[in-house]
Amino acid sequence: MTAVELPADAPAQRFAASRVRILCILFFFSGFPALIYQLTWQRSLFRIFGVNSESVTIIVTAFMLGLGLGSLCGGWISRRTNVKPLLLLGVIELATAAFGLASLQIFEKVGAMVADLPLPALAAINLVLVLLPTLLMGATLPILVSYLARMTGEIGDAVGTLYFVNTLGAGAACLVCATLIFPFLGMHEAITIAAGINLVVGAGAIAAHILSAPGAAPDSRTSTKASDTRPILGMGVVVLLAMAGGFISLSYEIYLFRVMSFASGSSSLAFAMTLYAFLTGIAVGARKAGQSCRTLAPQDALRQAASDLIWANLFAAMFLPLMTQLAWVGAGVIGIAVAITYLIARQWGALLPYLSQFGIATDERIGQRTALLYFANIAGCASGAILTGFVLTEYLGIRQIAAMLLVGGTMTAFALIALAPRRERNRLGYLAIAILVFGLGSSALLSQRLLENLQAKTLADHDFAQIVENRSGIITVDNDGTVFGNGMYDGRFNTDLKSDRNGIIRPYALSLFHPAPRQVLMIGLSSGSWAQVIANNPDVESLTIVEINRGYLELIAKHDDVRSILSNPKIRIVEDDGRRWLRHHPEARFDAVVSNTTWHFRANATNLLSSEFLGLVQQHLKPGGIFFYNTTNSRRAQRTGCTAFSYGARFLNHMVVSQTPIAWDHDRWRRTLETYSIDGKPEFASDGADRARLDALIADFRQDGSAIEPCPQLLEATAGQTLVTDNNMGTEWRYFLGLE
Repeated sequence: MTAVELPADAPAQRFAASRVRILCILFFFSGFPALIYQLTWQRSLFRIFGVNSESVTIIVTAFMLGLGLGSLCGGWISRRTNVKPLLLLGVIELATAAFGLASLQIFEKVGAMVADLPLPALAAINLVLVLLPTLLMGATLPILVSYLARMTGEIGDAVGTLYFVNTLGAGAACLVCATLIFPFLGMHEAITIAAGINLVVGAGAIAAHILSAPGAAPDSRTSTKASDTRPILGMGVVVLLAMAGGFISLSYEIYLFRVMSFASGSSSLAFAMTLYAFLTGIAVGARKAGQSCRTLAPQDALRQAASDLIWANLFAAMFLPLMTQLAWVGAGVIGIAVAITYLIARQWGALLPYLSQFGIATDERIGQRTALLYFANIAGCASGAILTGFVLTEYLGIRQIAAMLLVGGTMTAFALIALAPRRERNRLGYLAIAILVFGLGSSALLSQRLLENLQAKTLADHDFAQIVENRSGIITVDNDGTVFGNGMYDGRFNTDLKSDRNGIIRPYALSLFHPAPRQVLMIGLSSGSWAQVIANNPDVESLTIVEINRGYLELIAKHDDVRSILSNPKIRIVEDDGRRWLRHHPEARFDAVVSNTTWHFRANATNLLSSEFLGLVQQHLKPGGIFFYNTTNSRRAQRTGCTAFSYGARFLNHMVVSQTPIAWDHDRWRRTLETYSIDGKPEFASDGADRARLDALIADFRQDGSAIEPCPQLLEATAGQTLVTDNNMGTEWRYFLGLE
């Protein structure tokens, strides 16, 4: 695991080597809980503050800034002559465990207190919430780098080694979370496991410190090399390059995840697998760079650093063409995406150790300069999260973002090429330009049907009728009017009950189980078909719609069936996360809350299916109010509805639940349908044919016992099914593993 090779016949050197091995083992397992915390805390904070793009960007940026500020603190601490790195690592791990155990309760209480604050205040609060643990996590790297570099005399090797083991631990944790902890245990247990690892690592670090011989702390006399290694680049240059590298690499992570999420239909595993591949690639790249710093002459290492970025650009140039042309392999295309993500990250992961070697001397300011470099890298990452995740994805499509990143990567490579030996500049420069041209050309020629192919998992022979790409996701509309959100079926443009291609009978049935649904809340808009039907129910006086992706409004404006909802005085459309909106408006009360919830196994679908969310909806129902929501045939979700409310039943694939008895009335429903009119056009004419259709429709629902399943019967049929909770995250992590 260690990159340090010391003569076996020297006792002091053997002792130093054993210290390095212990340090690497401890730092590997230190990275494990850090990633568990990040995944779990993000999930918890998304639930509290919403999963819209603003919240996602704020939370990720706050986490990174905390790490960056922590690195500066660690750099300041490393300058002290009496620093005991292993003891300090132990204390940091124990303190992180203490905060981790209380973290979810802290987030929940603070979130309830600040739900109504404006966006800038929420950004500051998110930073404060994660500041303490991320400060602790961020401080460890510069402290330990200073310790190891003074021991070995190699700054690049020290950064590469420690970055490798810690990031590899984080990548391993990501895989374990996705396949074991989250599917089988849940969020609270994940935190307990992370804190337990912190405690073990902390105790191990303190024990290693105590067992060390007095006076064995490394200094210039224990180094295997002279400690006056001089940098070949100025600190300002390497700081700028570190920032650029952080920006581009984090932007790649966002872009690669966006593609993988679309290809998987917004699976929770998409983020976990992207992060696993990216972190593992970063770790291996750092390890490779550390070894090169130890074995290559400075100018050769500089040439190798430029070559690594050129290779990164080549792998990035191949990504979209391969995803487009190999979509026919089905689920295997995710494996291709993971492999290329790893290759891209591996090349970019080499940059920070190289820059450390080029710009930092192994003197008493090692830790401080390493902290500055690390902070610059994290500041670049935070900038990438904001600019790419919040701005570029709003205005540019996937292919345009890919082109921009390829250009940015080429420019960064050229910055290193310009510093390389003169004899290498032309060769590397021409190669970088050739790859840029290849990437832009292949994307234009081979990636035109990227979204069509990834969604259909075939080499599609048609184009989508409409595509909307923004920071909230990707919406596509097929030629037959079928709407897809991030690669999954999301509805159709159709309000005609006599030509029911999209289960439009369900919103028409609102009067079947509620006598007077005057004030209605709808969570989710999609094609607008449901909104059109409910708004034109003769009993409905107002319809409030909460939709997270305003891209649907662009689509609705172009379809005659639903266009009028944008100007209907009954309707108010709010762009927000549904759960967050409910928390922000505790005074709002409705006769009916309707949610045509997406597939139960998609990422974050639990937020609209859990028992906690159902309890939140209860608080917004008037006496006699009902919650009508889609379970997409999940028996766990249906059982959860029956246990959260006193009364209810499954209606087709939806649940109708209430705290008071539900008045099912087919005659009332028939009278409502008789008077139904959309945009001035009656749904059922007064002629005999339409009357016969209406009679048959009502008779079918009276006689079909499978359409309505009362809760007592449903609970008996689902005995043993686990309820959906925020903690266990429903089927999100289990479905794609074949466990549901």
